Amino acid sequence: MKLPVDAIIAADKIKLYLLKHRQEDDKSRYLAQAGYGVENWQQLERDLREQILVKDAVFLEESAYGQL
Repeated sequence: MKLPVDAIIAADKIKLYLLKHRQEDDKSRYLAQAGYGVENWQQLERDLREQILVKDAVFLEESAYGQL
């Protein structure tokens, strides 16, 4: 299944979930190694749209945050 090219990616999800340091399930350190930070969150959004949304999505399971 392909996700729509215009899928909504909330800015707060990128800035406050992916790029902000969290005590549990932190992703910001990994993304910082690739050059992403809160100051350039728009680049991460662009890269997600260009490199990830073009791939097939596969449903794995349901979580408290939605479908994985």
